[in-house]
Amino acid sequence: MSHPNHTTVVGIQWGDEGKGKIIDLLASESDVVVRFQGGNNAGHTVVVGGKSFFLHLIPSGVLHANVKCLIANGVVIDPKICIDEIIQLKERGFLKKDENLLISQNAHVIMPYHRLIDVARESDAQKTKIGTTGRGIGPAYADKVARLGIRMADLLDRERLKRKLIPILEEKNFLLSHYFKKEPLSLDHLVEEYHGYGNRLNVYIGDTSSVLAQAISANKKILFEGAQGILLDIDHGTYPFVTSSNTVAGAVSSGAGVGPRYIGKILGVLKAYTTRVGTGPFPTELEDGIGDFLQKKGHEFGTTTGRRRRCGWLDLVGLKYAIQISGITALAVMKLDVLSGLDQIKICSAYRHRGKILDIYPSDSDVLQEAEPVYETLAGWKEDLSHVQTFEGLPLQAKKYIGTLEAMLGVSIEMISVGPSREQIIHSSPRVGS
Repeated sequence: MSHPNHTTVVGIQWGDEGKGKIIDLLASESDVVVRFQGGNNAGHTVVVGGKSFFLHLIPSGVLHANVKCLIANGVVIDPKICIDEIIQLKERGFLKKDENLLISQNAHVIMPYHRLIDVARESDAQKTKIGTTGRGIGPAYADKVARLGIRMADLLDRERLKRKLIPILEEKNFLLSHYFKKEPLSLDHLVEEYHGYGNRLNVYIGDTSSVLAQAISANKKILFEGAQGILLDIDHGTYPFVTSSNTVAGAVSSGAGVGPRYIGKILGVLKAYTTRVGTGPFPTELEDGIGDFLQKKGHEFGTTTGRRRRCGWLDLVGLKYAIQISGITALAVMKLDVLSGLDQIKICSAYRHRGKILDIYPSDSDVLQEAEPVYETLAGWKEDLSHVQTFEGLPLQAKKYIGTLEAMLGVSIEMISVGPSREQIIHSSPRVGS
């Protein structure tokens, strides 16, 4: 049985679903908010009082004064980005108490060679383009698995940091200079720079797993915050066009250091349509006027990279797969308002591949790349939804759209977003067929 005081929020598409807003809403009722995977390749946009906040590493709960925010061991951290984010938050009146942020001493550090290698690989014309953010996330996770990583605790001890970097830098500099034809990095400079970051972050670094265990024992309300989306999971996503961490809900256990029974309610967040940043298969992508309409009206640009997001109709095959592998217990549908103005709205209910109908998400990305969507068509609506506060207040066709999604996915929809701000959310759960 899951823990009634805990909630895990994950995206169930290719990321950018609007998790930041949902996490911000739930954080107001939480004691602890935990980021458990990913790095600053993620970006959560939260609108508060008409002002936008762009968070890349620090959990969205930081916008609430009495919430403790944890960056757990499963996250890879660029310390400079983390420091810059802390400074910006403090300048805007947030994070007034340093004790409200704790960074795992076991979280791995993104080093300059990770970023250099990431960019060099992605720019190599001979290789498959993954569409990475170039932030060094993948190489940092690779070094973690290869046991060549630097952890946050290492930044606090100059001699230990230097001792660990000597063999690592010998290998990385050989790769940078001889294979990628880049300038080698200076050991002494790296030690000084990153030990300096450690000194500045020292007040925030500690044992997040123990703090979580204490919070669980004290029956605190805990919110686990996922980054990216389930279809980008390193094991279960559209490999190799995926992120470098496990984005499924089960990753909370390893990424935060808690038992599976403490994951709690699992809330899956999806857009009312589909977007994807970077390369990779996207069966319902629209490269026409409707795709442009969704992109422009939805302001579909990446929070982290500023890249234009590819847009398309909602894909129920992918959503059912994401729901299955993460055990989703409830849904939040974002950006329903963006669909206003369309005469017809399509939903992909299956794929057609080489003459066969597929209603199960293929594990082979080549098959997904060749798959054609099989659509069901619903009537659209023209009304502006931005001021609607209840499910009953939605236009009939919008209610039918939500009811259809709920019926076809088999999971209750508990939240519907009709605009970017905190207030533009419908909390009541619709009944199937309303």
